[in-house]
Amino acid sequence: MCGILAVFGCIDNSQAKRSRIIELSRRLRHRGPDWSGLHYHGDCYLAHQRLAIVDPTSGDQPLYNEDKTVVVTVNGEIYNHKQLREQLKNHQFRTGSDCEVIAHL
Repeated sequence: MCGILAVFGCIDNSQAKRSRIIELSRRLRHRGPDWSGLHYHGDCYLAHQRLAIVDPTSGDQPLYNEDKTVVVTVNGEIYNHKQLREQLKNHQFRTGSDCEVIAHL
């Protein structure tokens, strides 16, 4: 199971605050030892500790749609992701992750 940390309403965007959020996210490393990612926008942070099951080489999170207006961090498995990708032919996928379809839906 992946580890997810979300911080909302954080008006302090200093390097010290970012370091603290990364430190807190690392405490979840036991849940997702394969990769870690961080996304910051406005006053929000999304941190992800990934347990790689589907697409272990390129499915790093957070995941984005084409223009990065949608950002998701997910713990789960999308069993019908191949069928959903076929329905989303007008979209550009950057990974083989099953969870990337969520950002495009």
